[in-house]
Amino acid sequence: MVNDPATTRAPERRTRSRSGASHQGVLGPAKLNPFGDLHTLQHLSARLARGVRGVFETLLRDEIRCWAEPLVVQRFADYRAERAEGLTAWLPMAMTTAGSVAHGQALCVMDGKFVLELLDLFFGGTGTAPQTLPTEFSPAGEAMVARIGSMIEGPLKATWEPLAKIDFAPGHVESSAAMLADIDGEDAVIVTRFGIVAGTAAPVFVDLLYSVAALKPHGASLTGKVVGKPAEPDPVWQTALTRAAMNVRFEIRSVLAEPVVPLSLLLNLKPGDVIPVSFGTEVPIMVGNDRLGSGTVGTSNGRAAIQITQFARIDEGQMQ
Repeated sequence: MVNDPATTRAPERRTRSRSGASHQGVLGPAKLNPFGDLHTLQHLSARLARGVRGVFETLLRDEIRCWAEPLVVQRFADYRAERAEGLTAWLPMAMTTAGSVAHGQALCVMDGKFVLELLDLFFGGTGTAPQTLPTEFSPAGEAMVARIGSMIEGPLKATWEPLAKIDFAPGHVESSAAMLADIDGEDAVIVTRFGIVAGTAAPVFVDLLYSVAALKPHGASLTGKVVGKPAEPDPVWQTALTRAAMNVRFEIRSVLAEPVVPLSLLLNLKPGDVIPVSFGTEVPIMVGNDRLGSGTVGTSNGRAAIQITQFARIDEGQMQ
């Protein structure tokens, strides 16, 4: 069953040793990582974890926790060797910058058992996978992987947007890494791993691999220190928001007088009685509970009106 609670609480981190985001001292002569400090990419992965959580909460129909593990840079062949044997979903995601032709790809890698559990949930089951896993995905299983890829596509693009405008397009899922095109065992990849867990259940891991070659065009951004640059606002959305805000209606009123009388007078009032009122040359002008300013009472075009004489001063403390 999906995230079925284990009899003994499973650790939330995989037991293999994983170095931190800086790999300069452990990569050897091959220099797999040309970017040096990978704190920027680690920061992006932490942001992406929030988007991944939303995707799998929808699929699992349950509240989950999701986190990004430390990055690892390694040869793709080494990554394949470290994965357990069995059915695995290898989903290529083509990377395209600013509408140009695809310049590389990422890989979304999921355990086949997890995919089949999600498929069972999708069709109204309890999230149970077959005890003996098949050697490849059925058309329904492939459709489920494609669905996951399309759901991750949006959070991926939004996460990368402060650094680079990259589109991610899911391709055809493969059950064997040997069938993947455009990636070789000697190619260097950056492995970003996301842990997914519901309650006290054993965690499930989903990997997202970036080809180092595909990230080289963005090397300057990845080695920079500023990662929080906001995306440019959509001018159409901004114009619509401004127009909507400017059309909000407020009630403006003026209190000419507020006479105060004793209760005995109120009890003895009868039709025809007169309550005397007095007001100065200026009366307050109110918007809601706030004082806009003051003005003088008169007429305009045959109707009663107030001419604004001054605006109230708004203190900085009131604005906060």
